Amino acid sequence: MRLGHAQAAGCVLALVVAACQQQPPPPPPPAQATAAAPAQSGRPVPPLIDDLEHRTFDYFWELTNPSNGLVPDRWPTPSPSSIAAVGFGLTAYGVGAERGWITRDQALDRTLATLRFFARAPQGPDEHGAAGYKGFYYHFLEMDSGLRSGNSELSTVDTTLLLGGVLFAQSYFDRDDRREAEVRRLAEKIYGRVQWDWVQPRPPLVSMGWRPEQGQLGNDWQGYNEAILVYILALGSPTHPLDKAAYDAWTSTYDRTWGTYYGQEHLSFPPLFGHQYSAIWLDFRGIRDDYMRRRGIDYFENSRRAVLSQQGYAKDNPAEWAGYGADVWGLSACDGPIDASFEFKGQSRLFHTYAARGAGIEYVLDDGTIAPTAAAGSIAFAPDIVIPAIEAMHRRYGADIYGEYGFLDAFNPSFTFAEAPLHHGHLAPKTGWVDNDYLGIDQGPIVLMIENYRSDFVWAVMRRNPHIRKGLERAGFAGGWLQAGK
Repeated sequence: MRLGHAQAAGCVLALVVAACQQQPPPPPPPAQATAAAPAQSGRPVPPLIDDLEHRTFDYFWELTNPSNGLVPDRWPTPSPSSIAAVGFGLTAYGVGAERGWITRDQALDRTLATLRFFARAPQGPDEHGAAGYKGFYYHFLEMDSGLRSGNSELSTVDTTLLLGGVLFAQSYFDRDDRREAEVRRLAEKIYGRVQWDWVQPRPPLVSMGWRPEQGQLGNDWQGYNEAILVYILALGSPTHPLDKAAYDAWTSTYDRTWGTYYGQEHLSFPPLFGHQYSAIWLDFRGIRDDYMRRRGIDYFENSRRAVLSQQGYAKDNPAEWAGYGADVWGLSACDGPIDASFEFKGQSRLFHTYAARGAGIEYVLDDGTIAPTAAAGSIAFAPDIVIPAIEAMHRRYGADIYGEYGFLDAFNPSFTFAEAPLHHGHLAPKTGWVDNDYLGIDQGPIVLMIENYRSDFVWAVMRRNPHIRKGLERAGFAGGWLQAGK
């Protein structure tokens, strides 16, 4: 059984509830990477940030199957498509159009191909021959056929991340044009047929997923994590909405993870992707639900504190890993070198392949592996520490970890064991273990949160979507832009 990446990290929570080597920087970015004048006004960024955003966008633009819009889970290792990565891609196409990297017509063509596929893809309860069931989709789909890959689960959270991109497209393509009207119609169809009430085997919480071989999975979405968007979209559904009791049950599990970690009092979730995913599409600034009203902050501020606590952990570096510090940090779900123990600084240390790495109140899972997406995807929350981190990783390790589509998924300066039979990646003389792959679900937060930091673009589009507003208001959110929009 292979759980999806975000799903695997959720299951971890359900079950668990040295000086850097200097090296020359890589060549300067090609001229075309920064030549296009952005259509969106906003904050200026250093050339490296613009280059990173553009290269990461190219992952979605160049590697997606243009006939059906399916985005590979990883590259260059052959892989099926991740439907969560498709949601990031649908959103990235609008960013590319606004930045002038592609035309609006090109973005529209790709978006229509994607939505037409998902609107028409076969649904059914059989083990084979379908892309989904009850409006949900399997986490992994074959890149060409679009049918279920392997025995992957029908995933509620990954369907939700797909729908984030679908609803973005619905609001972005708003012109009085036949093809843009088709985008809006298809988006409504795809979102409207999701049967949220079907995934409540233990009501009022929402199940993590379903398999035809076994039925509903045994775990529900609870405790603060990336699934806040699951509940918002479920409450906002025009056809199968859940009651507010579902959201209240979700937030009732929060208190066990509220506390102070490395000087930051906040609602903890150890891997940073959990603070990023929902916030890509939901502008949490100034709006609060009942829980956050009691705490006196909003989810945006909560995420900022989570990022600061991760940097504080890296500066303290209790495990004395190589490379950690104020400007090189970031733990999240990502690839890793091997599932085995080796001696490091006189102690036996356990290393991992793909894992939900993180540091927080619930647990610490840290084997020295740094995920650039952890910092880069948090730029909107804490740019004052994220931009220096991006620049430091690029300056120190960029020759090994920064390439065609930006940062490779992960690296580990402490893992230098030449005798190890690596599961994935390779050893670089000055960097240690380096992943061979880019991962779509880690590329998404980088390009989209850079754009939110630069221009508020994704947030501004999503604030116009009536389903997003309805879901937030039914969950009890008020204030800020929700109040101003009335």
